[in-house]
Amino acid sequence: MEPTPLLIVDAANVVGSRPDGWWRDRAGATARLRDALVPLADSGVPPQLAGPAEVVLVVEGAARGVPAVPGVRVVAAPGSGDDTIVDLVGAAPGRRRLVVTADRELRSRVGALGAEVHGPRWLPT
Repeated sequence: MEPTPLLIVDAANVVGSRPDGWWRDRAGATARLRDALVPLADSGVPPQLAGPAEVVLVVEGAARGVPAVPGVRVVAAPGSGDDTIVDLVGAAPGRRRLVVTADRELRSRVGALGAEVHGPRWLPT
């Protein structure tokens, strides 16, 4: 088993869960989320996820142009962000995979593949 856990964040869902005016600037809100995730690559999310972790932010729509930064890989979904997240989970069967989303259907899909699922409030951002 790969020792470094894979933390996949559903950007649209997490950004949309915070009433901070994200709808006025989706790309900007996604970039702020990405930047808030950077420390998690080293620290993890204690106590459930000890660091280090590979952090992946899946973006779609107006946020597709948000670039990666050291510590956070950004994956632009070519279509559905949910499908991209399912593909990422399915491509890493030998790793601990954690998905952050509140989307019920996505939670079910990745859970069926063995991923752990947490809601947006689980993130310390």
